[in-house]
Amino acid sequence: MISVVSRLGQTLVTLIIFTLAFALPGAAQTADRPLYLADDGLPTLAPLLAEVTPAVVNISVEGRQMAEVNPLFNDPFFRRFFDMQPFPEQPMPRRQMSAGSGVIIDAAEGYVLSNHHVIEDGERIVVTLKDRRQFDAELIGSDPGTDIALLRIEPDNLTALDLGDSDQLQVGDYVLAIGNPFGLGQTVTSGIVSALGRSGLNIEGYEDFIQTDASINPGNSGGALVKLDGQLVGINTAIIAPSGGNVGIGFAVPVNMAEAVVEQLLEFGEVQRGRLGVMIQDFTPDLADAMGLEPVEGAVVTQVDPGSAAEAAGFLPGDVIISVDGRAIAGSADLRSQIGLKRLGRDLEIEIVRDGKAMTLVATLRQESQIANRSEAERGLDRLSGADLRDMEPDDPLYGEVAGVVVARVDINSRAARSGLEAGDIIVEVNRVPVASVAELRTQLSDVQRGLALTVQRGSARLFLVMR
Repeated sequence: MISVVSRLGQTLVTLIIFTLAFALPGAAQTADRPLYLADDGLPTLAPLLAEVTPAVVNISVEGRQMAEVNPLFNDPFFRRFFDMQPFPEQPMPRRQMSAGSGVIIDAAEGYVLSNHHVIEDGERIVVTLKDRRQFDAELIGSDPGTDIALLRIEPDNLTALDLGDSDQLQVGDYVLAIGNPFGLGQTVTSGIVSALGRSGLNIEGYEDFIQTDASINPGNSGGALVKLDGQLVGINTAIIAPSGGNVGIGFAVPVNMAEAVVEQLLEFGEVQRGRLGVMIQDFTPDLADAMGLEPVEGAVVTQVDPGSAAEAAGFLPGDVIISVDGRAIAGSADLRSQIGLKRLGRDLEIEIVRDGKAMTLVATLRQESQIANRSEAERGLDRLSGADLRDMEPDDPLYGEVAGVVVARVDINSRAARSGLEAGDIIVEVNRVPVASVAELRTQLSDVQRGLALTVQRGSARLFLVMR
């Protein structure tokens, strides 16, 4: 039995070496990256990791969060029974520490790439290198829409990763995820690219994720997704974790998307997006059949906004957009992401199919009028995005006892859910001002010029929620 196990082990080692040598020629056969074999002849990725891991950093963020105060603590009977002093009516700020990861992309300038949600609301950001040196980081800018943030630290003997071309990735490519999960310290996991162009996850505004089964866990956010040639191809961002831990479904922002954001952050400190001005939907085979067209990959225009860049370029409802600047469009989400990465005032060559004939239209992206022209109330409602709101109705349990706005449903991955809002909550106040209807809620949100705190009735308890 022992000899059988031994032979099986030798066979497995041989298969692994064969895989590295032939299935991964980029890592095994280039002149500067020979086949990774240790002194004992076993395959290893240690030489590659020795090169790339110094460029992956730990990021700790110090900020302030409004502490929730249980309304029971201000009940006179409760205070008297426990001999307590009254709590202040307004929530009190408290220190909050969070951690994530980042990637050095420019050693000469000290630029570090990370996620927006890692550094959001941070008052102090500290970057710790693999060699344990620490630097206070300056926030150059961040973009919530793509969840990308750019930091700068002192360029003192740093190591940077080369940026790869994420458009060249294929499902099945081997990748490594490097970051700081659960605050354990730098950790490396491996896997493959499981899927490309993932969208519709309601994680961020512009979604074109790389999906991987390389383990990504809390704290990995902002870390590196690296190919076996040592090039950065993604920034680890999110996971699907029904059990609270990794289940083999992780997502990374493609480095090409991050690079486009970085260019604008360096130039403007923010991303200045233009808008095409069309309503779109996926061009499915069934829709193609109904329209009498050949099925192609793309997005069909359902509406053209008056005065928009699309109207000026000559777009019509029914046009099928199949490429932007020569890059094929897979569907409506892909088109939205591609347009969202183009800067204001840029001319785009957009290939369309109209009545079965291909043609190219040139559109100059204009200011995001849909956002610029929205009311202050609508912009305030952004902080409640993902929550369906309605007026109270006679069959509601607290009807007649409490006046407010009912939260009918909350998307689990939404901004509202992340701030603590739950289905069944009743919003009774906005920054201490009572609201009795959705209309009053909109009016109060239009006057919010600072932080937004909601007073919420949840069952028999009342609490404060700070909406970020």
